[in-house]
Amino acid sequence: MRSERWAGSAAAVCRALGGVARREQLIRAGVDDRMLRHAVRGGGLERVRPGTYADPDLPAPIRIALRHGGVLACVSVLRMRGLWVMPLAEIVHVSLPPNGHARRHPGCACIQHWNALECTTTEVSLVDALLQVCGCQGEDAFFAALESALHEGVLSRTNRAELRRRITESARWLVDFARRDADSGLESLLRIRLHRLGIPLRTQVQVPGVGRVDFVLGDRLILEVDGRQNHEEAPKRHRDLVRDAVAAAHGFDTLRFDYALVVHDWPLVEAAILAKLDRGLHLTGRGAHGVAGPRGIRSTR
Repeated sequence: MRSERWAGSAAAVCRALGGVARREQLIRAGVDDRMLRHAVRGGGLERVRPGTYADPDLPAPIRIALRHGGVLACVSVLRMRGLWVMPLAEIVHVSLPPNGHARRHPGCACIQHWNALECTTTEVSLVDALLQVCGCQGEDAFFAALESALHEGVLSRTNRAELRRRITESARWLVDFARRDADSGLESLLRIRLHRLGIPLRTQVQVPGVGRVDFVLGDRLILEVDGRQNHEEAPKRHRDLVRDAVAAAHGFDTLRFDYALVVHDWPLVEAAILAKLDRGLHLTGRGAHGVAGPRGIRSTR
């Protein structure tokens, strides 16, 4: 009974310290070595590395990062916060101080970031994670994650200003270009990539008889991007086909792309869009059959 009380007390102290604590912190809080041993044996604490203990109820990526010798970083932080990130592989990214020591552990596939960053006991800040994404995964992945953070309302105006101040000058325009209305990272990727090609888009457009569509290029070419899972079921696929047919009846042409195309086969997506532009199929009266132009569309931006 006493050992259970000791274990519970040690675990409670660790949780009060943020879920992870050094042995010295626990000792100062009144937890002695015997209590620590009982807590680890009883499963109330996990010894993630020599001298460091963690609450076993912490999410697995955080405990893996601690076991590796650092704290959660980069896309792993954003994924934990429910933001849209790429790549999808859930490899844990770890931030370590310049004088730190990486610790290999069973099943270790961690990606290391050597940064002198202020952080909590378990992860880097949201701004630092976004900056790490830009350096680690590239500008497109950064932009998609940034727009996801804005859409979810987790990046404050102050945080955005800090991000803009700290990011490299060459990437600062991405912070200025980012908006809050992207429903998915796929929309962000398509918009930023077409912007680089000098192709302007209207976003979140209301089309008569169809409803809101992701993008309209020119005045008659609809671009839609579908997530990984939400279009695998037959009823949802049928709904999209009906929308496309109604759009066609109103004089629109539709190009629809899924996750695999946007993320893994972008050259094909680009070629399809450019072919429509070359043939003038995005402009009223220039289609193959001189279709009368659609009317009444309006965009939120």
